[in-house]
Amino acid sequence: MTDDSPRTVADEVRVPPGLPDDAVDRTVRRQEAVTLEHVEVRYGETLALRDCSFAVARGETVALLGPSGSGKSTALKAIAGFEPVSAGRVTIDGRDVTHASPARRGIGIVVQSYALFPHMSVRSNVGFGLKARRADKAEIRARVDEVLRMVGMLDYADRLPKQLSGGQQQRIAIARALATRPGVILLDEPLSALDAAMRRDMLAELQRLRRELPDVAMVYVTHDQSEALALADRIAIMRNARLETIGAAERLFSRPPSEFTASFLGGADILPVRLESGGGHGAAVAGRYGDTVLQAAAHDGVSAADAVCFAVRPWAWRFTRTRPANGIEVVVENEQWRGATRHVTVEATGTGQRLGVDVPVLTGPPLRAERLWLEVDPTEVMVVPAEASAGAVA
Repeated sequence: MTDDSPRTVADEVRVPPGLPDDAVDRTVRRQEAVTLEHVEVRYGETLALRDCSFAVARGETVALLGPSGSGKSTALKAIAGFEPVSAGRVTIDGRDVTHASPARRGIGIVVQSYALFPHMSVRSNVGFGLKARRADKAEIRARVDEVLRMVGMLDYADRLPKQLSGGQQQRIAIARALATRPGVILLDEPLSALDAAMRRDMLAELQRLRRELPDVAMVYVTHDQSEALALADRIAIMRNARLETIGAAERLFSRPPSEFTASFLGGADILPVRLESGGGHGAAVAGRYGDTVLQAAAHDGVSAADAVCFAVRPWAWRFTRTRPANGIEVVVENEQWRGATRHVTVEATGTGQRLGVDVPVLTGPPLRAERLWLEVDPTEVMVVPAEASAGAVA
């Protein structure tokens, strides 16, 4: 007999500044809303998701982030019941729903194409799920008004979808997902079809909804790391149909546990180094990169015998014409204007590796073929385990 009773997810609690580590309980326990246990999904002979396990708590937003083909949308479809699971187990609120139909899972779904019925009014679209559940007319009207007011679209209740902008249609799709009061909302790249201004507005709208729905679990699929960082409590990095890692968004960004996480989440350059001194007991980490020794911030648990790489994000580098205390010599290859910044590609003279540097437009770009130095503060150099054979970022 399987145990379908609700379980809990442990969350790390930050200790307020000035208090000792043992001043508060380090974890809180929250009821699991969604759990995947060793889930596998196949498309014919193709393994689209392998051995995937993670849980999402009530009131938590988890973003599934990764390149195309990494398995993030497949994981969402496994939760929704849109793809059959060939191995493993999916539970929602402690119920085993591995083989249940989508309609029996008690979830709300928002997709990038909105999927609104074009011949129905906004009110009818939002109330569709309630009508399918045979709710009475008064209840449907009251609930539809409530969720339309929540997303700021009550004044548009009698319009057709074609009379709305893309952002407005997405608000209606979200209202429809909320109408049946689901405990879990799944969002599959909901902002990817919107222009930049609409994405900003909808991102703010989703942040507001998170605050207003403290007991609803959200699983948010995206390839846009800025969306994931803005919305998610935790981020699950997907790669090659596997869950690469999962953790608190801020921690994954500041202390990435792998080369792939560092390069995908923040676009860090990965520098292969040979350690010359470890970082135990608060000591700095020193690594030889080509013919230069670079310093990284103290990193407990690293010894000189470990195989590691240094990771540096593009905005952490600074150009200088004199040899810095911590940096490498480079030759400028080209630059690309990106509005507020220029992205400069350089080649490290000691290794031939190409690196990316973001500089403010107002500083002016360095000259092509100019020989300069790149300087980096040791606190901006992250230490990550070296991969035996790194996979390419798609």
